[in-house]
Amino acid sequence: MSESEDDKWGIAHVYASFNNTIITITDQTGAETLAKSSGGTVVKQNRDEASPYAAMQMAEVVAEEAKAQNVEGVHVRVRGPGGNQQKSPGPGAQATIRALARAGLEIGRIEDVTPIPHDGTRGPKNAGF
Repeated sequence: MSESEDDKWGIAHVYASFNNTIITITDQTGAETLAKSSGGTVVKQNRDEASPYAAMQMAEVVAEEAKAQNVEGVHVRVRGPGGNQQKSPGPGAQATIRALARAGLEIGRIEDVTPIPHDGTRGPKNAGF
């Protein structure tokens, strides 16, 4: 399928940690934010911010805002905490992608952009030793 002039694509930046999930949809350059949401905007308890349910609610809200601005599809960039913390994204990442697709946005590429240190600072201490 070729991209026509009215076929607008964006980038969905999904930050998924085990404490929260943040979704930001930008234009293709990543410079202009079109829509954004985080766990705290959809659930009351702090412990639920990273849940798949919260991620689905956020994705629906963000997808509606994006579709109102003529965004047809998104390329998804998933990011975990990274650095010297956990490399794997939290429980909200998969739920977000599924909910974006279900809300009617076309999903393009899905890529992992978790920052990986090339021997930076020392990691957190292990309590077991």
